[in-house]
Amino acid sequence: MTELRSPLQAQVVQWLVAPGDAVRAGDVVVILEAMKMEHEVRSPGSGRVRERLFGEGETVGEREVLLTLEVGAVSALQAPIPALPERAEEIRQDLQKVVERHALTLDAARPEAVAKRHALGLRTARENVAALCDPGSFDEYGALAVAAQRSRRSEEDLQRNTPADGMVTGMASINGRRAAVLAYDATVLAGTQGFRNHQKTDRLLGIALKNRLPVVLFAEGGGGRPGDTDMPIVAGLHVPTFASFARLNGQVPVIGIAAGRCFAGNAALLGCCDAIIATAGSNIGMGGPAMVEGGGLGVFRPEEIGPAATQHANGVIDVLVEDEAEAVAAARRYLAFFQGPSASFQAPEALALRDVVPENRLRVYDSRAALAGLADVDSLLELRTGFGIGIHTALGRIGGRPVGLLASNPLHLGGAIDADAADKAARFMQLCNAHGLPLVSLIDTPGFMVGPAIEQQAQVRHVSRMFVAAAHLRVPFFSVVLRKGYGLGAMAMAAGGFHAPDATVAWPSGEFGGMGLEGAVRLGYRKELEAVPEGPRREALFEQLVAKQYAAGAALNMAATLEIDAVIDPADTRGWLLRGLEAARTAPATGPLAIDTW
Repeated sequence: MTELRSPLQAQVVQWLVAPGDAVRAGDVVVILEAMKMEHEVRSPGSGRVRERLFGEGETVGEREVLLTLEVGAVSALQAPIPALPERAEEIRQDLQKVVERHALTLDAARPEAVAKRHALGLRTARENVAALCDPGSFDEYGALAVAAQRSRRSEEDLQRNTPADGMVTGMASINGRRAAVLAYDATVLAGTQGFRNHQKTDRLLGIALKNRLPVVLFAEGGGGRPGDTDMPIVAGLHVPTFASFARLNGQVPVIGIAAGRCFAGNAALLGCCDAIIATAGSNIGMGGPAMVEGGGLGVFRPEEIGPAATQHANGVIDVLVEDEAEAVAAARRYLAFFQGPSASFQAPEALALRDVVPENRLRVYDSRAALAGLADVDSLLELRTGFGIGIHTALGRIGGRPVGLLASNPLHLGGAIDADAADKAARFMQLCNAHGLPLVSLIDTPGFMVGPAIEQQAQVRHVSRMFVAAAHLRVPFFSVVLRKGYGLGAMAMAAGGFHAPDATVAWPSGEFGGMGLEGAVRLGYRKELEAVPEGPRREALFEQLVAKQYAAGAALNMAATLEIDAVIDPADTRGWLLRGLEAARTAPATGPLAIDTW
């Protein structure tokens, strides 16, 4: 005899068996109802029903006996797992409704809007997301949202014309690793920030921060939307989106992409990103034409506000590309540097480094050749190329390992560090430090730029940012002096001093001093020089004194006095760095690692 007991307090809705009926283990014998939900109760074994103890409509308590069963076969303590039903030929009505509703969110449902977009030479938000993400990996969040305008528009209108409330959001794999993706849709209400797409943004940013996932933002759009009416809001200045987005700073890599027009709130989010990738035809500004005109500042076309050429030269844009296809490719490439080492790589020709620095110590050269000679082939990605050109900054790989690279630029002010270059270098150090990338610095500088004109640019504050940023580094740092290593500027390029890095080496062309040799001679030997009549004899004495200073500050002497660690063959530089990177360790973060937006 087996008893079937009720799993919960409920009402008997329907008996499916009567006394005398034969049942098998797992058969449904009675339907109970509790809290408006029906529960199927299954037979614990095979046999024949002996007695039902409750009638339909009666209430049964938890664990009370519902029926007794004369066991005719081995009883089962638990019903077997039911098999999946056979696939139906037709889609169920509830599923069909979902399929049709999702179809309205796709580009195919809005051919006219897509055609207008393509006529501008631009891609849709969904096309950009598809190109960015690994195939089949995008899981969309909030696809069924519509603009909060039900009080002024029909549901059909909203579904057809405001899909996803103008923003595509979701999780995806990029280069095989998960990331959060957000894309304002410029074909929906001009890519403006609506009530519900703010909610979608906040939801996704919270998940990204919780799980430490990178974030990629397509930021095209016109900022706040005044037309949403379905909520009791006056100004909407309490929305958490901007604080939530800013909270990602230093926690996860954040990439912003701009094409077309990016103004106001969209631009504010873009400005919070670690790196900004923008197309040549983009316009980026904290206010669009309407806001500018409304402020009484004049009437301008959108193309006149923050054009890409201006924003690249002033440092807003990190990577300038031709179109959205290049922008997406650059975003995938940038993000890969923060997704770990690469198993495959090609080493450059090491011997070529011997000829990077000219034998004539007064001849300029392009130090990017040294970067190319150290990094894996085709791995370099330069950042902020239009701004602070006195120092090159680039992401690259050495032996497959991602690194950040700094290099003095002798083609600009002879490599002297001005305010813009210092800002660029300091922020780059913060970027690499926050996300754990070792730093390699290639030094060829006569020092910080000086003079009345440069001091009008707050040089004192700007250049000192390099010392402060370097003092807070937790990542390995390696310095290579290619030629000139003079004064405070050289120390700033070496993380604050030549003994601050994990290693400081020099090429044979290295020369050192507290200041430039020529200036040191003119100041230190002024009396001696003035004692000789002006002309060829004075110039000859000057050259002799410079040569003496050069010999004293040669790389070999610096190494002999242990002020640097070694003088090496340029062809051995990559090997030095590979071995150093293998030995050095990144310290754990002990506090917030903010990256200056500038």
